[in-house]
Amino acid sequence: MSGTGDRGARPSAWAAGRFGKEAGRLAAAVPVQLARAHLRAREVHLAARLKKRSPYGATLAEAVREELATAALDLGGAVRDVRGYDYAVVNDHALFPFKYANRPTPLDRARLAADASSTRRRMLIGHGPDPQEALFPLDDGLVTEEYEQMHEAFEELGATTKLICVFFTADPDRGIHAIHWGDAHLEPDRTFTWLHSERLPVAPVPPE
Repeated sequence: MSGTGDRGARPSAWAAGRFGKEAGRLAAAVPVQLARAHLRAREVHLAARLKKRSPYGATLAEAVREELATAALDLGGAVRDVRGYDYAVVNDHALFPFKYANRPTPLDRARLAADASSTRRRMLIGHGPDPQEALFPLDDGLVTEEYEQMHEAFEELGATTKLICVFFTADPDRGIHAIHWGDAHLEPDRTFTWLHSERLPVAPVPPE
């Protein structure tokens, strides 16, 4: 994990509770790995020379997963394959990266795309936190087979592994704008309720 060999800043109590002794190093690594992923995605974007349907977003998504996986392994964590996608796991907590906007946008406006895969939705629901309060208990008659499947954990990720969301905004020209991580509950309208969130600093883009 180049450039992230130190212990990093003193982690918050929340981060230490999730990632244990590696919390500080992981908090320092995440911004660096996202900056590296942006650089890789930008290179593809420039090489494609397309005005529309830029490959930046798709390349960034995969590069971020790879970079976070590298960080996890360097910290003694693991990488788990879920339906063909690698996810970094540290101290039984999996990092779920998600670029929620192409421009600087408040975290409370993050929304999962309508065409998001069932794998993504199941990860967020099955491994994410429960809402703090069940204000509207679900009637047993509304619990469909699909509903139950969405709440099942992925054995390949680890039945007890919890999801930590790493949400960020970015574009090819300005790079990563902002990074947040925390415990986010996916709501039926595809918005998120954050039980806890923290903003991480943005790292400079490494030299090419």
